Amino acid sequence: MTTSQSVAFDAEKETLVLDAVERFVDREIKPVAQRLEHADEWPADIVAGMREMGLFGCIIREEYGGLGLSASSYAKVVERIARVWMSVSGIINSHLIMAACVQRNGTEAQRQRFLPRFASGELRGGLALTEPDCGTDLQAVRTVARRDGDHYVINGTKTWISNGVHGQAFAVLVKTDPAAQPRHRGMSLFICEKGPGFTSTRKLEKLGYKGIDSAQLVFNNFRVSAANLVGGVEGQGFKHVMGGLELGRINVAARGVGVARACLEESVAYAQLRRTFGKPICEHQAIQLKLADMATRAEAARLLVEQAARAYDAGQRCDMEAGMAKLFASEAAVENSMEALRIHGAYGYSKEMNVERYYRDAPLLCIGEGTNELQRLIISAQLVERSPI
Repeated sequence: MTTSQSVAFDAEKETLVLDAVERFVDREIKPVAQRLEHADEWPADIVAGMREMGLFGCIIREEYGGLGLSASSYAKVVERIARVWMSVSGIINSHLIMAACVQRNGTEAQRQRFLPRFASGELRGGLALTEPDCGTDLQAVRTVARRDGDHYVINGTKTWISNGVHGQAFAVLVKTDPAAQPRHRGMSLFICEKGPGFTSTRKLEKLGYKGIDSAQLVFNNFRVSAANLVGGVEGQGFKHVMGGLELGRINVAARGVGVARACLEESVAYAQLRRTFGKPICEHQAIQLKLADMATRAEAARLLVEQAARAYDAGQRCDMEAGMAKLFASEAAVENSMEALRIHGAYGYSKEMNVERYYRDAPLLCIGEGTNELQRLIISAQLVERSPI
């Protein structure tokens, strides 16, 4: 297959997938999103539908049973889902970061063992990094894995873990050498399936981002086979996670685009219906200025996501590009949600409207997959490194 044929094939596959996702979102998610979100109910039927469509294998290569989508196509899938209900996109995001860690860094035996089960949705889960005393500073994790023959014994606690209740497997970041300096050299990543010694102790309540379960995971003398050490070598976990978070930040940025677009679309529609002082509010200059800024933010965010996804697909280091996209798109979602609330007035504050949900969901994007303050530090460090004098 020539390069041009390959590009055409990828474009055709992307169109088919996006059309199917659009239909699924309209038919299966939109009618129930508001009810399930307010009830904070895990969307079992939606998850089953996504599994049937193969969305749990979005970025997993076809040879392992996945859809083999590029990061660029995957970002568009995420945007379309997040435009209707952001929580649903989170269910596949954390899962696919785990899959990306295995696909990029795992041994061939690990790929053959895990990726087909990840792709089919038989084995779902996510990434277990954060701890009660450790978030942005991942090198401070306290969960420890001690070698014991052909196994490791893991002890520690993880918190705010997406898919923690309903997921069955997690990529768990641990210390295999707590005394190592620098600290990242003592960190390793394991694929851990729930079993004796590995439990989900509680679901955490949140302001927004409801429906998806965010939970606390406890490891109490949990035994995991040494064959589950990603890559088969200790001390590589921090590097594996950083690579996975590039995809995660592209996903979060795409969610930001989806929320920013949803706020814009609902505001444009409402501004044409709502009348004050004898005319639709879209004819008032104050509202026009808001809509223009909202549209510009959403479009700029989309272009930054495209740039980051293209770099990821090319195999380039893209922590700066992913950081820029995540930073700008998440802030765009927050700003657009506030403007949408103001344009809708009292109706925007009502639980009967989607706008109040966007307003509650958007702030998470500034925190998840590394705070926006951290993104700024990453961006500035890369600017200096890429521009030596």
